[in-house]
Amino acid sequence: MEAQPLTIRASADQAIVWKHDRLYLLDQRILPNEEAYIELQNATETAKAIRVMVVRGAPAIGITAAFGVVLAARACFRASPADWRERIQVDLQTLAESRPTAVNLFWALERMRRLFPTVGDEDPEPRLLQEALQIHKEDIAANHAMGDFGASLIAQRTSVITHCNAGALATGGYGTALGVIRSAYSAGRIERVYADETRPWLQGSRLTAWELARDAIPVTLLTDGAAASRMAQGGIDWIIVGSDRIAANGDVANKIGTYNLAVAAKYHGVKVMVAAPTSTIDMAVASGREIPIESRDPAEVLQCGGRQVGAAGVEAWNPVFDVTPATLVDAIVTEKGIVLSPDGQKMAELMAV
Repeated sequence: MEAQPLTIRASADQAIVWKHDRLYLLDQRILPNEEAYIELQNATETAKAIRVMVVRGAPAIGITAAFGVVLAARACFRASPADWRERIQVDLQTLAESRPTAVNLFWALERMRRLFPTVGDEDPEPRLLQEALQIHKEDIAANHAMGDFGASLIAQRTSVITHCNAGALATGGYGTALGVIRSAYSAGRIERVYADETRPWLQGSRLTAWELARDAIPVTLLTDGAAASRMAQGGIDWIIVGSDRIAANGDVANKIGTYNLAVAAKYHGVKVMVAAPTSTIDMAVASGREIPIESRDPAEVLQCGGRQVGAAGVEAWNPVFDVTPATLVDAIVTEKGIVLSPDGQKMAELMAV
């Protein structure tokens, strides 16, 4: 069967597309200069796309992995209908190893895995595809709910700072942190968004600014080191970010540099809001000290735009995430509601709902 052309226009709200029985991802590595989709045909390609940052953001990684399971089941069932469940275990492991910090990845894989015994002897693809599409749909709905909850915390018209990209590109659509920003801007509560550029992958300048500009939301880029100075000038009431994993005590793992922002915010009397779906909350991890922090190639720091910027022979430390203690977080916003001044008891109560 020949591949069908993808005719949709590149859009942040369609970063993950299932069409013509195929999985397409908007290639976030080349935004904003190029807007193009790539087709993924199997679980190995899906895992690689996650690993090399074609898709990124914890919720989007989870959704993509769910569709990766669909592709894996298709291939395994066609190869051997009788033992597809055994064959697919290798693909599940490949997907699980693609990004270690984003807990949504493991949440989605486990949700898909739980369906295996219910399929029977028939082709598993239709049932698994239904579940992957449902995961995608639920994430979009959760983002809109978070947007409304988060916007309710912003009492007066103000400007905000965000870090990395926690928008539609990082989710099924609408966004977590940017979902709050979109809802608050629509309600007239946000005047301007200051976006950290977010070295070394520049998700803030390449992705967040792209999304906000397309929505005609006023956005100003900052170098990562300029945020504290901007807070000192006043007019910033909130830092609004997403998360890749939240521990049971409310500690938050997010893109490297988030901890810096939270420390500076505490000094300047600026509040910190973390917006994330409950699938990002890992109650099996007691605190942020137990969250695995991914490290990537030092070349990402030593180079910029493919050009060497670090001195020859120097080393680079390149953790992808840092952990912000719960004591520096004023609110965790989820689709289930808001946790103010999070701690272990409050997080447990939220997750019990």
